[in-house]
Amino acid sequence: MKISTLWRSALSVCAALLISQFAFGQKKYSAKQKEALKEEALNLVQADAKLSQVMVDKIFSFAELGFQEIESSKYLTGILAENGFEIKMGVSGIPTAWFATWSNGEGPVIALGSDVDDIPKASQYPGVAYHKPIVEGAPGHGEGHNAGIPLNITAALAVKKIMERENIGGTLILWPGIAEELVASKAWFVRDGLFDDIDICIFTHVGNNLGVSYGQASGTGLISVEYTFSGEAAHAAGAPWRGRSALDAAELMNVGWNYRREHLDPLKRSHSIFTDGGDQPNVVPSKASIWYYFRDVKYDGIMEMYEVANKMAAGAALMTDTEMTSKILGTAWPRHFNKVIAEKMYANILKVGLPEWSEEDQTLAKAVQKEVNSTRVEGLPTKLDTLGLPVTTPRSGGSDDIGDVSWVLPTVTLRFPSNIPGLPGHHWANAIAMATPIAHKGVTAGAKAEAMTILDFLLNPELVDEAWDYFKNVQTKEEQYKPMISDSDEAPIYLNKQIMDLYRPMLEKYYFDETKYDTYLEQLGVTYPTVKK
Repeated sequence: MKISTLWRSALSVCAALLISQFAFGQKKYSAKQKEALKEEALNLVQADAKLSQVMVDKIFSFAELGFQEIESSKYLTGILAENGFEIKMGVSGIPTAWFATWSNGEGPVIALGSDVDDIPKASQYPGVAYHKPIVEGAPGHGEGHNAGIPLNITAALAVKKIMERENIGGTLILWPGIAEELVASKAWFVRDGLFDDIDICIFTHVGNNLGVSYGQASGTGLISVEYTFSGEAAHAAGAPWRGRSALDAAELMNVGWNYRREHLDPLKRSHSIFTDGGDQPNVVPSKASIWYYFRDVKYDGIMEMYEVANKMAAGAALMTDTEMTSKILGTAWPRHFNKVIAEKMYANILKVGLPEWSEEDQTLAKAVQKEVNSTRVEGLPTKLDTLGLPVTTPRSGGSDDIGDVSWVLPTVTLRFPSNIPGLPGHHWANAIAMATPIAHKGVTAGAKAEAMTILDFLLNPELVDEAWDYFKNVQTKEEQYKPMISDSDEAPIYLNKQIMDLYRPMLEKYYFDETKYDTYLEQLGVTYPTVKK
Protein backbone atom coordinates (compact mmCIF):
# COMPACT_ATOMS: atom_id res chain seq x y z
CA MET A 1 0.00 0.00 0.00
CA LYS A 2 1.36 3.44 -0.94
CA ILE A 3 1.78 6.05 1.77
CA SER A 4 -0.60 8.92 1.20
CA THR A 5 0.69 12.42 0.50
CA LEU A 6 -0.84 13.60 3.78
CA TRP A 7 0.90 10.85 5.77
CA ARG A 8 4.23 11.53 4.03
CA SER A 9 3.86 15.22 4.92
CA ALA A 10 3.17 14.35 8.53
CA LEU A 11 6.27 12.14 8.66
CA SER A 12 8.36 14.98 7.22
CA VAL A 13 7.15 17.35 9.91
CA CYS A 14 7.95 14.81 12.65
CA ALA A 15 11.41 14.22 11.19
CA ALA A 16 12.07 17.95 11.10
CA LEU A 17 11.01 18.26 14.71
CA LEU A 18 13.30 15.40 15.71
CA ILE A 19 16.24 16.96 13.87
CA SER A 20 15.54 20.28 15.56
CA GLN A 21 15.21 18.63 18.97
CA PHE A 22 18.48 16.78 18.69
CA ALA A 23 20.50 19.47 16.92
CA PHE A 24 24.00 19.66 18.38
CA GLY A 25 23.49 16.15 19.79
CA GLN A 26 21.21 17.25 22.61
CA LYS A 27 17.58 17.38 23.50
CA LYS A 28 15.63 20.53 24.11
CA TYR A 29 15.34 21.68 27.70
CA SER A 30 12.74 23.88 29.30
CA ALA A 31 13.86 27.07 31.02
CA LYS A 32 13.34 25.34 34.36
CA GLN A 33 15.47 22.36 33.32
CA LYS A 34 18.25 24.63 32.09
CA GLU A 35 18.33 26.46 35.40
CA ALA A 36 18.44 23.13 37.22
CA LEU A 37 21.48 22.07 35.18
CA LYS A 38 23.19 25.38 35.92
CA GLU A 39 22.45 24.93 39.62
CA GLU A 40 23.98 21.46 39.39
CA ALA A 41 27.11 22.94 37.80
CA LEU A 42 27.37 25.41 40.66
CA ASN A 43 27.18 22.55 43.15
CA LEU A 44 29.74 20.47 41.24
CA VAL A 45 32.19 23.39 41.32
CA GLN A 46 31.67 23.74 45.06
CA ALA A 47 32.26 20.01 45.50
CA ASP A 48 35.60 20.42 43.70
CA ALA A 49 36.77 23.31 45.89
CA LYS A 50 39.55 21.12 47.28
CA LEU A 51 40.88 20.38 43.79
CA SER A 52 40.80 24.11 43.01
CA GLN A 53 42.74 24.91 46.18
CA VAL A 54 45.42 22.33 45.44
CA MET A 55 45.89 23.57 41.88
CA VAL A 56 46.09 27.21 42.99
CA ASP A 57 48.66 26.41 45.68
CA LYS A 58 50.69 24.16 43.39
CA ILE A 59 51.09 26.72 40.60
CA PHE A 60 51.89 29.40 43.19
CA SER A 61 54.75 27.26 44.50
CA PHE A 62 56.28 26.73 41.04
CA ALA A 63 56.76 30.51 40.62
CA GLU A 64 57.70 30.41 36.94
CA LEU A 65 58.42 33.36 34.66
CA GLY A 66 57.12 33.72 31.11
CA PHE A 67 58.24 31.11 28.55
CA GLN A 68 59.68 29.05 31.41
CA GLU A 69 56.36 27.69 32.75
CA ILE A 70 57.66 24.13 32.51
CA GLU A 71 56.35 22.65 35.77
CA SER A 72 53.08 24.60 35.62
CA SER A 73 52.26 23.38 32.10
CA LYS A 74 53.28 19.80 32.90
CA TYR A 75 51.09 19.74 36.01
CA LEU A 76 48.01 21.37 34.46
CA THR A 77 48.06 19.31 31.26
CA GLY A 78 48.50 16.19 33.39
CA ILE A 79 45.21 16.91 35.17
CA LEU A 80 43.43 17.59 31.89
CA ALA A 81 44.82 14.45 30.24
CA GLU A 82 43.63 12.36 33.18
CA ASN A 83 40.16 13.78 32.56
CA GLY A 84 40.03 12.86 28.89
CA PHE A 85 41.34 16.01 27.23
CA GLU A 86 43.56 15.67 24.18
CA ILE A 87 46.70 17.75 24.68
CA LYS A 88 48.62 19.47 21.91
CA MET A 89 51.94 20.74 23.27
CA GLY A 90 54.36 23.28 21.85
CA VAL A 91 51.84 25.23 19.80
CA SER A 92 53.18 28.23 17.83
CA GLY A 93 56.71 27.01 18.46
CA ILE A 94 56.44 27.77 22.20
CA PRO A 95 57.50 24.73 24.26
CA THR A 96 55.33 25.56 27.30
CA ALA A 97 52.23 26.46 25.25
CA TRP A 98 49.39 23.98 24.82
CA PHE A 99 45.78 23.58 23.76
CA ALA A 100 43.67 20.92 25.53
CA THR A 101 40.50 19.72 23.78
CA TRP A 102 37.56 17.58 24.84
CA SER A 103 34.57 17.11 22.53
CA ASN A 104 31.16 15.56 22.97
CA GLY A 105 30.13 15.89 19.35
CA GLU A 106 28.56 18.66 17.34
CA GLY A 107 27.79 21.85 19.21
CA PRO A 108 29.31 25.16 20.28
CA VAL A 109 33.11 25.24 20.55
CA ILE A 110 34.06 27.20 23.66
CA ALA A 111 37.62 28.18 24.60
CA LEU A 112 38.63 28.88 28.20
CA GLY A 113 41.89 30.76 28.65
CA SER A 114 43.97 32.31 31.41
CA ASP A 115 47.57 33.31 32.09
CA VAL A 116 50.12 31.29 34.06
CA ASP A 117 53.42 33.22 34.36
CA ASP A 118 54.60 35.35 37.25
CA ILE A 119 56.64 38.46 38.12
CA PRO A 120 60.41 38.94 38.60
CA LYS A 121 61.61 39.43 42.19
CA ALA A 122 58.11 38.99 43.64
CA SER A 123 58.79 35.92 45.81
CA GLN A 124 56.62 36.14 48.91
CA TYR A 125 55.23 33.98 51.71
CA PRO A 126 51.45 33.82 51.30
CA GLY A 127 49.33 34.94 54.22
CA VAL A 128 52.11 37.14 55.65
CA ALA A 129 51.18 40.83 55.58
CA TYR A 130 54.66 42.22 55.06
CA HIS A 131 57.61 41.54 52.79
CA LYS A 132 58.96 38.07 53.41
CA PRO A 133 60.42 36.35 50.31
CA ILE A 134 60.34 32.56 50.09
CA VAL A 135 63.60 32.84 48.11
CA GLU A 136 65.29 36.25 48.12
CA GLY A 137 65.33 37.76 44.62
CA ALA A 138 63.30 34.95 43.06
CA PRO A 139 60.15 35.42 40.97
CA GLY A 140 56.71 35.05 42.51
CA HIS A 141 53.02 35.33 41.69
CA GLY A 142 52.74 39.08 42.20
CA GLU A 143 50.01 39.26 39.56
CA GLY A 144 48.00 36.23 40.63
CA HIS A 145 48.31 34.23 37.42
CA ASN A 146 48.46 31.02 39.47
CA ALA A 147 44.67 31.07 39.90
CA GLY A 148 43.07 31.48 36.46
CA ILE A 149 43.71 28.10 34.84
CA PRO A 150 42.71 26.21 38.01
CA LEU A 151 39.44 28.15 37.83
CA ASN A 152 38.95 27.14 34.19
CA ILE A 153 39.74 23.49 34.86
CA THR A 154 37.30 23.36 37.76
CA ALA A 155 34.53 24.91 35.67
CA ALA A 156 35.29 22.70 32.66
CA LEU A 157 35.22 19.47 34.68
CA ALA A 158 31.87 20.38 36.19
CA VAL A 159 30.35 21.13 32.79
CA LYS A 160 31.94 18.03 31.26
CA LYS A 161 30.17 15.78 33.77
CA ILE A 162 26.82 17.28 32.85
CA MET A 163 27.54 17.14 29.09
CA GLU A 164 28.42 13.45 29.28
CA ARG A 165 25.38 12.46 31.29
CA GLU A 166 22.91 14.57 29.29
CA ASN A 167 24.62 13.94 25.92
CA ILE A 168 24.99 17.68 25.35
CA GLY A 169 26.99 18.34 22.19
CA GLY A 170 29.88 20.75 22.21
CA THR A 171 33.62 21.15 22.62
CA LEU A 172 35.69 22.61 25.45
CA ILE A 173 39.19 23.92 24.74
CA LEU A 174 41.51 25.07 27.52
CA TRP A 175 44.66 27.07 26.81
CA PRO A 176 47.24 29.12 28.72
CA GLY A 177 48.33 32.70 28.18
CA ILE A 178 52.03 31.93 28.12
CA ALA A 179 54.37 34.83 28.97
CA GLU A 180 51.53 37.34 29.38
CA GLU A 181 53.84 39.62 31.34
CA LEU A 182 55.84 39.85 28.11
CA VAL A 183 52.62 40.01 25.99
CA ALA A 184 54.35 37.48 23.79
CA SER A 185 52.15 34.49 22.94
CA LYS A 186 48.52 35.29 22.10
CA ALA A 187 49.30 37.23 18.92
CA TRP A 188 51.24 34.16 17.76
CA PHE A 189 48.29 31.89 18.60
CA VAL A 190 46.03 34.16 16.56
CA ARG A 191 48.48 34.36 13.65
CA ASP A 192 48.76 30.57 13.53
CA GLY A 193 45.00 30.07 13.34
CA LEU A 194 44.49 28.44 16.73
CA PHE A 195 41.20 30.31 17.24
CA ASP A 196 39.88 29.93 13.70
CA ASP A 197 37.33 27.20 14.50
CA ILE A 198 36.29 28.41 17.95
CA ASP A 199 32.87 30.01 18.55
CA ILE A 200 33.48 32.03 21.70
CA CYS A 201 36.30 32.58 24.20
CA ILE A 202 35.93 33.08 27.94
CA PHE A 203 39.11 34.44 29.50
CA THR A 204 39.69 34.75 33.23
CA HIS A 205 41.94 37.09 35.17
CA VAL A 206 42.45 37.63 38.86
CA GLY A 207 40.88 40.72 40.38
CA ASN A 208 39.41 41.85 43.67
CA ASN A 209 35.73 41.58 42.71
CA LEU A 210 33.57 39.29 40.60
CA GLY A 211 32.81 41.10 37.37
CA VAL A 212 32.76 41.33 33.61
CA SER A 213 32.48 44.12 31.06
CA TYR A 214 31.77 44.65 27.38
CA GLY A 215 32.79 47.07 24.67
CA GLN A 216 36.08 48.94 24.54
CA ALA A 217 38.00 48.34 27.75
CA SER A 218 40.09 50.85 29.65
CA GLY A 219 43.83 50.53 29.24
CA THR A 220 46.05 50.25 26.20
CA GLY A 221 47.46 48.00 23.55
CA LEU A 222 51.18 47.89 22.90
CA ILE A 223 54.08 46.78 20.78
CA SER A 224 57.20 45.45 22.53
CA VAL A 225 60.41 46.05 20.57
CA GLU A 226 64.10 45.50 21.27
CA TYR A 227 66.64 47.61 19.33
CA THR A 228 70.16 46.22 19.07
CA PHE A 229 73.16 48.25 17.97
CA SER A 230 76.43 46.77 16.67
CA GLY A 231 79.71 48.69 16.65
CA GLU A 232 83.42 48.00 17.07
CA ALA A 233 85.22 47.08 20.29
CA ALA A 234 88.44 48.79 21.37
CA HIS A 235 90.51 49.42 24.49
CA ALA A 236 88.53 52.12 26.28
CA ALA A 237 91.70 53.78 27.62
CA GLY A 238 94.39 52.74 25.14
CA ALA A 239 92.62 53.39 21.82
CA PRO A 240 89.04 54.59 22.33
CA TRP A 241 89.11 56.40 18.98
CA ARG A 242 89.28 53.04 17.26
CA GLY A 243 85.97 51.96 18.81
CA ARG A 244 82.40 52.56 17.66
CA SER A 245 80.25 52.34 20.78
CA ALA A 246 76.98 50.46 20.47
CA LEU A 247 76.14 51.69 23.96
CA ASP A 248 76.48 55.30 22.79
CA ALA A 249 73.87 54.53 20.14
CA ALA A 250 71.46 52.93 22.62
CA GLU A 251 71.90 55.84 25.05
CA LEU A 252 71.37 58.40 22.30
CA MET A 253 68.15 56.68 21.32
CA ASN A 254 67.05 56.69 24.95
CA VAL A 255 67.84 60.40 25.30
CA GLY A 256 66.01 61.18 22.08
CA TRP A 257 62.93 59.22 23.14
CA ASN A 258 62.91 60.90 26.54
CA TYR A 259 62.79 64.28 24.79
CA ARG A 260 59.94 62.93 22.69
CA ARG A 261 57.88 62.15 25.82
CA GLU A 262 56.99 65.83 26.21
CA HIS A 263 55.09 65.61 22.94
CA LEU A 264 53.21 62.36 23.58
CA ASP A 265 49.46 62.44 24.04
CA PRO A 266 48.64 61.79 27.74
CA LEU A 267 46.88 58.56 26.74
CA LYS A 268 50.16 57.12 25.45
CA ARG A 269 52.68 55.30 27.63
CA SER A 270 56.22 54.09 27.01
CA HIS A 271 58.89 52.47 29.17
CA SER A 272 62.26 50.89 28.51
CA ILE A 273 65.17 48.96 29.98
CA PHE A 274 68.69 48.31 28.73
CA THR A 275 69.04 44.58 28.11
CA ASP A 276 72.70 44.78 27.08
CA GLY A 277 74.99 47.64 28.05
CA GLY A 278 78.34 46.13 27.18
CA ASP A 279 80.67 43.77 28.98
CA GLN A 280 82.99 45.82 31.20
CA PRO A 281 84.06 49.49 31.42
CA ASN A 282 87.51 49.12 29.81
CA VAL A 283 86.07 47.73 26.56
CA VAL A 284 84.18 49.96 24.14
CA PRO A 285 80.85 48.08 23.83
CA SER A 286 80.43 46.45 20.44
CA LYS A 287 76.87 45.36 21.27
CA ALA A 288 74.09 47.11 23.16
CA SER A 289 70.32 46.73 23.27
CA ILE A 290 67.37 48.70 24.60
CA TRP A 291 63.86 47.27 24.98
CA TYR A 292 60.71 49.40 24.75
CA TYR A 293 57.00 49.00 25.34
CA PHE A 294 55.01 51.55 23.26
CA ARG A 295 51.39 51.82 24.43
CA ASP A 296 48.29 53.61 23.20
CA VAL A 297 44.54 53.18 23.46
CA LYS A 298 44.29 52.72 19.67
CA TYR A 299 46.10 50.49 17.20
CA ASP A 300 46.96 53.41 14.91
CA GLY A 301 48.51 55.30 17.82
CA ILE A 302 50.68 52.31 18.73
CA MET A 303 51.98 52.01 15.18
CA GLU A 304 52.68 55.74 14.96
CA MET A 305 54.89 55.51 18.06
CA TYR A 306 56.61 52.45 16.60
CA GLU A 307 57.38 54.30 13.36
CA VAL A 308 58.85 57.27 15.24
CA ALA A 309 60.98 54.95 17.40
CA ASN A 310 62.30 53.16 14.32
CA LYS A 311 63.42 56.50 12.85
CA MET A 312 65.01 57.46 16.15
CA ALA A 313 66.92 54.18 16.33
CA ALA A 314 68.15 54.64 12.76
CA GLY A 315 69.26 58.16 13.65
CA ALA A 316 71.15 56.95 16.72
CA ALA A 317 72.97 54.43 14.53
CA LEU A 318 73.89 57.15 12.03
CA MET A 319 75.27 59.39 14.78
CA THR A 320 77.54 56.65 16.11
CA ASP A 321 78.47 54.89 12.87
CA THR A 322 76.92 51.68 14.16
CA GLU A 323 74.42 49.26 12.70
CA MET A 324 70.91 48.77 14.06
CA THR A 325 68.49 45.85 14.00
CA SER A 326 65.15 45.49 15.78
CA LYS A 327 63.01 42.61 16.94
CA ILE A 328 59.34 42.55 17.96
CA LEU A 329 59.11 40.66 21.26
CA GLY A 330 55.38 40.96 21.86
CA THR A 331 52.16 42.76 20.94
CA ALA A 332 48.75 43.42 22.43
CA TRP A 333 45.77 44.97 20.74
CA PRO A 334 43.50 47.28 22.78
CA ARG A 335 40.75 45.07 24.18
CA HIS A 336 37.11 44.96 23.09
CA PHE A 337 34.75 42.53 24.80
CA ASN A 338 31.50 40.95 23.65
CA LYS A 339 28.18 42.31 24.90
CA VAL A 340 26.14 39.11 24.54
CA ILE A 341 28.58 36.94 26.49
CA ALA A 342 29.12 39.63 29.13
CA GLU A 343 25.42 40.12 29.80
CA LYS A 344 24.81 36.37 30.16
CA MET A 345 27.83 36.06 32.42
CA TYR A 346 26.81 39.00 34.60
CA ALA A 347 23.38 37.45 35.17
CA ASN A 348 25.19 34.39 36.50
CA ILE A 349 27.53 36.54 38.61
CA LEU A 350 24.48 38.00 40.33
CA LYS A 351 23.34 34.47 41.21
CA VAL A 352 26.77 33.45 42.53
CA GLY A 353 27.60 36.58 44.53
CA LEU A 354 30.80 37.34 46.36
CA PRO A 355 32.39 34.82 48.72
CA GLU A 356 31.78 35.08 52.44
CA TRP A 357 35.02 36.54 53.76
CA SER A 358 36.12 35.45 57.20
CA GLU A 359 37.44 37.77 59.89
CA GLU A 360 40.91 36.36 59.14
CA ASP A 361 40.54 37.22 55.43
CA GLN A 362 39.60 40.79 56.21
CA THR A 363 42.35 41.15 58.80
CA LEU A 364 44.97 40.09 56.26
CA ALA A 365 43.56 42.37 53.57
CA LYS A 366 43.54 45.45 55.78
CA ALA A 367 47.02 44.73 57.12
CA VAL A 368 48.43 44.46 53.59
CA GLN A 369 46.67 47.64 52.49
CA LYS A 370 48.17 49.45 55.46
CA GLU A 371 51.63 47.98 54.80
CA VAL A 372 51.76 49.35 51.23
CA ASN A 373 50.19 52.70 52.12
CA SER A 374 47.00 52.11 50.17
CA THR A 375 44.75 55.15 49.96
CA ARG A 376 41.93 53.09 51.48
CA VAL A 377 42.25 50.50 54.22
CA GLU A 378 38.86 48.88 53.76
CA GLY A 379 39.63 45.21 53.34
CA LEU A 380 37.90 42.97 50.81
CA PRO A 381 34.77 44.04 48.92
CA THR A 382 31.38 42.92 50.16
CA LYS A 383 29.34 44.36 47.28
CA LEU A 384 29.39 43.13 43.69
CA ASP A 385 30.60 45.32 40.86
CA THR A 386 28.06 46.45 38.31
CA LEU A 387 28.28 45.22 34.71
CA GLY A 388 31.18 47.04 33.10
CA LEU A 389 30.04 49.25 30.22
CA PRO A 390 32.03 50.41 27.19
CA VAL A 391 34.60 53.09 27.95
CA THR A 392 33.34 56.35 26.45
CA THR A 393 36.31 58.41 27.57
CA PRO A 394 39.46 56.38 26.86
CA ARG A 395 41.77 55.84 29.83
CA SER A 396 45.38 54.82 29.62
CA GLY A 397 46.84 52.00 31.67
CA GLY A 398 47.95 48.40 31.37
CA SER A 399 47.70 46.01 28.44
CA ASP A 400 46.86 42.34 27.95
CA ASP A 401 47.34 40.36 24.77
CA ILE A 402 43.87 38.87 25.19
CA GLY A 403 43.13 41.96 23.12
CA ASP A 404 44.40 40.15 20.01
CA VAL A 405 42.03 37.25 20.68
CA SER A 406 39.12 39.62 21.29
CA TRP A 407 39.47 40.98 17.75
CA VAL A 408 39.18 37.59 16.02
CA LEU A 409 36.26 36.01 17.89
CA PRO A 410 33.69 36.98 20.55
CA THR A 411 35.56 37.19 23.87
CA VAL A 412 35.10 38.36 27.44
CA THR A 413 37.31 38.48 30.51
CA LEU A 414 35.83 37.27 33.80
CA ARG A 415 37.55 38.96 36.74
CA PHE A 416 37.35 36.93 39.92
CA PRO A 417 37.92 38.06 43.54
CA SER A 418 41.16 36.37 44.62
CA ASN A 419 43.29 39.40 45.47
CA ILE A 420 43.25 42.49 47.66
CA PRO A 421 42.17 45.94 46.43
CA GLY A 422 44.51 48.92 46.51
CA LEU A 423 47.86 47.18 45.93
CA PRO A 424 50.66 48.38 43.59
CA GLY A 425 50.40 45.55 41.04
CA HIS A 426 53.42 43.60 39.73
CA HIS A 427 54.65 43.62 43.31
CA TRP A 428 55.37 41.15 46.12
CA ALA A 429 52.30 42.47 47.98
CA ASN A 430 50.05 41.17 45.22
CA ALA A 431 51.34 37.65 45.93
CA ILE A 432 50.31 37.65 49.59
CA ALA A 433 46.68 36.56 49.05
CA MET A 434 47.33 34.20 46.16
CA ALA A 435 47.72 30.95 48.13
CA THR A 436 45.31 31.75 50.95
CA PRO A 437 41.58 31.23 51.53
CA ILE A 438 41.00 34.56 49.75
CA ALA A 439 42.35 33.15 46.48
CA HIS A 440 40.68 29.77 47.00
CA LYS A 441 37.22 31.25 47.64
CA GLY A 442 37.57 33.67 44.74
CA VAL A 443 38.46 30.88 42.32
CA THR A 444 35.46 28.82 43.40
CA ALA A 445 33.14 31.82 42.94
CA GLY A 446 34.60 32.54 39.50
CA ALA A 447 34.37 28.89 38.42
CA LYS A 448 30.68 28.84 39.34
CA ALA A 449 29.94 31.89 37.18
CA GLU A 450 32.01 30.48 34.32
CA ALA A 451 30.44 27.01 34.41
CA MET A 452 26.94 28.48 34.36
CA THR A 453 27.85 30.71 31.42
CA ILE A 454 29.32 27.81 29.45
CA LEU A 455 26.05 25.93 29.93
CA ASP A 456 24.07 28.96 28.74
CA PHE A 457 25.84 28.77 25.38
CA LEU A 458 25.76 24.99 25.12
CA LEU A 459 22.05 24.80 25.87
CA ASN A 460 21.16 27.89 23.81
CA PRO A 461 23.35 27.69 20.68
CA GLU A 462 21.50 30.66 19.20
CA LEU A 463 23.45 32.79 21.69
CA VAL A 464 26.59 32.00 19.67
CA ASP A 465 24.97 33.61 16.62
CA GLU A 466 23.97 36.63 18.71
CA ALA A 467 27.54 37.00 20.00
CA TRP A 468 28.88 36.90 16.45
CA ASP A 469 26.25 39.42 15.34
CA TYR A 470 27.61 41.90 17.90
CA PHE A 471 31.18 41.05 16.85
CA LYS A 472 30.51 41.60 13.14
CA ASN A 473 28.00 44.44 13.17
CA VAL A 474 29.15 46.48 16.16
CA GLN A 475 32.73 45.72 17.20
CA THR A 476 34.33 45.20 13.79
CA LYS A 477 31.96 47.31 11.71
CA GLU A 478 34.51 50.11 11.32
CA GLU A 479 37.76 48.65 12.67
CA GLN A 480 39.43 45.40 11.62
CA TYR A 481 42.25 43.49 13.28
CA LYS A 482 45.69 43.94 11.74
CA PRO A 483 48.48 41.78 13.18
CA MET A 484 51.53 43.63 14.48
CA ILE A 485 53.72 40.58 13.95
CA SER A 486 54.68 39.10 10.60
CA ASP A 487 54.60 35.49 9.44
CA SER A 488 58.34 35.24 10.13
CA ASP A 489 58.41 36.71 13.65
CA GLU A 490 59.15 34.05 16.25
CA ALA A 491 58.12 34.17 19.89
CA PRO A 492 61.15 35.05 22.09
CA ILE A 493 61.14 31.78 24.01
CA TYR A 494 64.70 32.35 25.28
CA LEU A 495 63.57 35.14 27.60
CA ASN A 496 63.80 34.47 31.37
CA LYS A 497 65.70 31.22 30.91
CA GLN A 498 68.84 32.36 32.75
CA ILE A 499 66.77 33.71 35.64
CA MET A 500 64.81 30.49 36.05
CA ASP A 501 67.94 28.38 35.66
CA LEU A 502 69.33 30.29 38.64
CA TYR A 503 66.27 30.24 40.89
CA ARG A 504 64.47 27.01 39.98
CA PRO A 505 66.81 24.79 42.06
CA MET A 506 66.27 27.10 45.05
CA LEU A 507 62.50 27.08 44.62
CA GLU A 508 62.15 23.30 44.14
CA LYS A 509 62.49 22.57 47.85
CA TYR A 510 59.41 24.75 48.39
CA TYR A 511 57.12 23.11 45.81
CA PHE A 512 53.76 22.30 47.35
CA ASP A 513 53.37 18.63 48.29
CA GLU A 514 49.63 18.00 48.51
CA THR A 515 50.23 14.39 49.57
CA LYS A 516 51.73 15.56 52.87
CA TYR A 517 50.03 18.89 53.55
CA ASP A 518 46.49 20.15 53.32
CA THR A 519 47.47 23.63 52.12
CA TYR A 520 50.58 25.52 51.09
CA LEU A 521 50.19 27.69 54.19
CA GLU A 522 50.49 24.54 56.31
CA GLN A 523 53.57 23.38 54.42
CA LEU A 524 55.27 26.77 54.90
CA GLY A 525 54.29 26.90 58.57
CA VAL A 526 52.34 30.14 58.14
CA THR A 527 49.76 31.05 60.77
CA TYR A 528 46.88 32.64 58.90
CA PRO A 529 46.93 35.56 58.92
CA THR A 530 50.38 36.71 60.03
CA VAL A 531 50.39 40.48 60.61
CA LYS A 532 52.68 42.96 62.30
CA LYS A 533 51.96 43.40 65.97
